[in-house]
Amino acid sequence: MKKILSMVAVLTFFAMITGCATFMPFGSVYTEMKLTGCATFMPFGSVYTEMKLPIAATANGGQVSKIGTATCTSVLTLVALGDCSIDTAKKNGGITKVYHVDWDAYNILGIYGKYKLTAYGE
Repeated sequence: MKKILSMVAVLTFFAMITGCATFMPFGSVYTEMKLTGCATFMPFGSVYTEMKLPIAATANGGQVSKIGTATCTSVLTLVALGDCSIDTAKKNGGITKVYHVDWDAYNILGIYGKYKLTAYGE
């Protein structure tokens, strides 16, 4: 038990001295931001995150006729895979003109994270 507590103490120390490394909630790095008091542009939870946020809107208007998605996955904040680009979402939905883009994030303790970008357009 002492070894585990020592390991947690060391990891917490390093998390606090690393500073603001990223703005994306990929688990422990985002937790580090919270520990260091860095401001973020979006809400997040150190233990659990589930949110949907707008990313972009364009001057293009009209009735949304197509929706495309792109997904990414993070495991143990050590491995992150996928393509969450707007181009991939456009290709997956057959979209040529984008109206707006939303972003979904789901993360539990940095152990498992699922991220989805959704593009709306025609």
